[in-house]
This record gives sequence, C-alpha cells and structure tokens, in this order.
Amino acid sequence: MSKKFNDTKFGQFLSKAGSVVPDVLNVGGKVLTGNISGAIADVGSLLKGAAPDNPEAQKLLQEFELAQMDFEKEMYALEVQDRNEARKREVEMAKAGATDWLMYVTGLSGLLAFGIIIYSVIWVEGTQDNKLFIHLMGMVEGTALTIFAYYFGTSKSSHDKDLRK
Repeated sequence: MSKKFNDTKFGQFLSKAGSVVPDVLNVGGKVLTGNISGAIADVGSLLKGAAPDNPEAQKLLQEFELAQMDFEKEMYALEVQDRNEARKREVEMAKAGATDWLMYVTGLSGLLAFGIIIYSVIWVEGTQDNKLFIHLMGMVEGTALTIFAYYFGTSKSSHDKDLRK
C-alpha cells in the first residue's frame, strides 16, 4: 500500500516536504487510516508555520496550495460525473419504462425510520439522554436525507415538469 501511496502526487509531495519540515511525516498515520482531508489540512498548517522562517518551505507551501486546488478540482469533477451518471441511469430507466422499486422501498423505509425516531423521542423514556441513540438519529437522518435528495430532490421534480411540457 505504501508503494502505491508514494506514487500519488500527495505521497510524492509528502516525501519532498518531509526533508524540509520533518513534522509533516507525522500525518502519515492519518493517511493510512483514510483521513486524507485531515492529513492535507495538517500539512498545510505545518507548512504555513514553517514558511516565514524557511524559503524552501515557502516554495513548498505555494506548491502545496496549487496541488490542493488541483485536488479540489478533481474531486468536483468526480462529483459532477457521478451526478451525471445517476441522471443517465434515471433517464434510461424511464426510456425502458421500468419501475424503480428501490425508490419506493427507500421512501417507505426512510419514512418508517423517521416515524420510529419520532415515536421514541416523544414516548420512550430515556432516549433523549442516550448518546448512542442520538448518534443513531444523526446517521439515519444523514443517510435518509442523502437518499431522499437523490430520489425525491429537485432534479426529480424538474424531470416531472419537463415531462408536462
């Protein structure tokens, strides 16, 4: 895994930055655990702290900021591509005349989960004090809202409006 990571732009940058700012190498743990955004933020902070005193760190900071902008641009392009592929899927299903049962199952299960949460908060004693239940509520809400936004969000209503024209 480390060989693959060293081949990435961020891995190569960390190797170069490690010779100038040795503390940068400590973010490797975050990278290995999958916390890439935390590692990127830490590298930026370390380089900003070292840049006023070290001209080589200033150059690395500029290179880092450019690489960070490229990374954000690449992530946005992937997000747009993912959204377009989801729209194409829905268009192809509509052309085929297929019924998307997953949409109905998702809607009903989400409605049921929200109903259980509301019931528990109002009538079940002690749920408001249970930290695990509060975390569970956040996970259900986040997941359900993401899925609902896909199936029942504005692109769905826009699609229906376009069909009426």
